[in-house]
Amino acid sequence: MKVAVLAPVAWRTPPRHYGPWEQIASNIAEGIIKLGAEVTLFATGDSITEGKLSSICESGYEEDRTQDAKVLECLHISNLMERAKEFDIIHNNFDFLPLTYSRLIKTPMITTIHGFSSPRIIPVYKKYNTTSHYVSISNADRSPDLSYLATVYNGLDLDAFSFNDSPDDYLLYFGRIHHDKGAAEAIEIAKKSKKRLLIAGIIQDENYFKQKVEPHLNSKIQFIGHAGPDKRMELLSNASALLHPINFNEPFGMSVAEAMICGTPVIAFNRGSMPELIKDQETGFLVNTVDEAVDAVKRIPRINRYNCTQWAKDNFSKEKMASDYWGLYKRILR
Repeated sequence: MKVAVLAPVAWRTPPRHYGPWEQIASNIAEGIIKLGAEVTLFATGDSITEGKLSSICESGYEEDRTQDAKVLECLHISNLMERAKEFDIIHNNFDFLPLTYSRLIKTPMITTIHGFSSPRIIPVYKKYNTTSHYVSISNADRSPDLSYLATVYNGLDLDAFSFNDSPDDYLLYFGRIHHDKGAAEAIEIAKKSKKRLLIAGIIQDENYFKQKVEPHLNSKIQFIGHAGPDKRMELLSNASALLHPINFNEPFGMSVAEAMICGTPVIAFNRGSMPELIKDQETGFLVNTVDEAVDAVKRIPRINRYNCTQWAKDNFSKEKMASDYWGLYKRILR
C-alpha cells in the first residue's frame, strides 16, 4: 500500500521540542512503515523518516521566520495534491485546507482532526462531510455537525520514556505557557500544597508569562523553558505528579499520556478529553477547582505508578495507533 502522510510545516517532523501535530504525523508514518506501507512523508526538508521524504522548504516557518507561513502551506499542500495519483491513500494531518482539493483528485483522503482552532472552520469540514473520512483523536473532541469514521487516540513512542517508581518530591507543569493550559493555576496549586513546582514549556503568550508566571518564580517555583526529548523524559519520570489544570476543552493532551507512560499520575481539570485519558483515582485525579487539586496532591501516594504506565502503554502507544489507522485504510480502500 502506497501512503502519503501530510504533516504540517510549522516545525520539523518529528519536532525538536514543540510540535504535537508533527509528532503524531511522524509516529503514524513510522508506525505504518513497520506494518508494510510504502510511505512518502510530506514535511519540511530537515524532517526524519524511514520512508521517502518530499518537501518544498528546508525548515519550518516557526523555526525560520523569514518565510511566509501561508506561502509555504500553499506550496506544500499543492506539492502533494499534484502527485496524488501516485498513492493509494492520503493521510491528512494538516487540518482543513487539504480538503478543498479532495474532490479534484481520485485518491481517497483520511483526515485526522487534531482539534478545532475555532468553530468558524467547521463549515469547511461540513462541506466535505459526505466525501471525506474523518478521525477524531478523542470522543470529547467531536463536532455534532460531522460524521466520523472512528476515534484513534494519539500514539507515543514508548521507548522514549522510562518507568520510575521512585520519583522526586516535585510537581511538574509541562506545556505551553498560556492561559488555556493553566500555568497560573498550577502555581496556585503548588503554593497551597507547599510543594516545589517545575514549569517547562515554550512561552506562547509573553504578557501572560510576565503577569501570571514570572512574579511567582523563586527557589520553589522554577521555570526551566522548553525541554527536548531527554530532558522531557527526565522531568516527567521524576515528578511525583503532573499538574494539568486546563482552562479549555483539550482535544487530547500529549503530556498527560507521556507522564502516565513514565508512571507519573496526573491531576487534571475535568474538561475535554481528560476523562478518556485518565482513570480517576487509578492513574490520577479529575478535579474541578484549584482547592480540589490541592486535596488531590495529598492523595498522590495512593496511586500505584505501575498502573499508570500499564494503562498508558495499553492505550496510547504508537504501535496501537498505527494498527488502528492501518485497519481504517483497508476499510476505506475496500
